[in-house]
Amino acid sequence: MAENRKQWYVLRAISGKEAKVKEVLDAAIKNTNLGQYVSQVLIPTEKVYSMRNGKKVVKERNLYSGYVFIEAELTGEVIYELRNTTNVIDFLRGRAKNSEPESLRESEVMRMLGAADDLRTPQEESPLDFIEGESVKVNDGPFSGFAGVVREVNTERKRIKVEVKIFDRPTDLELEYSQVERV
Repeated sequence: MAENRKQWYVLRAISGKEAKVKEVLDAAIKNTNLGQYVSQVLIPTEKVYSMRNGKKVVKERNLYSGYVFIEAELTGEVIYELRNTTNVIDFLRGRAKNSEPESLRESEVMRMLGAADDLRTPQEESPLDFIEGESVKVNDGPFSGFAGVVREVNTERKRIKVEVKIFDRPTDLELEYSQVERV
């Protein structure tokens, strides 16, 4: 390669083993001369909120399953070293049979890094100020699809009490902001 500038490349990894690949590459960067050629190894993740036993649980999920992003200068044996890392299948490359690894465009890198930075910190729901008497629809949980009226708002705990009609009888539900939407 004529350029001596580091660019972003994509390694295809065995799905589910991306973290292991990152761990091995980080150790190799620290302990061998691979660190001169590879500066960053990144697995973009997003925070996913789910309800488990009535509690909100934050779980991290890979944005691009089976892919590990590296910022590297591919000279000499670097391609060989990276390709033969445990759990790495190969580089993402063009369609030609013996094509070189393709670097990502600057716009793709900025989008990926921007998304990775945005999603690294848990996204809190935007402060939704519900008003008593407002109509809402439940969008999560066992009462999903039910429409109701806000009876009480607890802004500290980000919970609201919603009155829904079940079998034509008013029933109060205590829900999180994320479980309801305005109608």
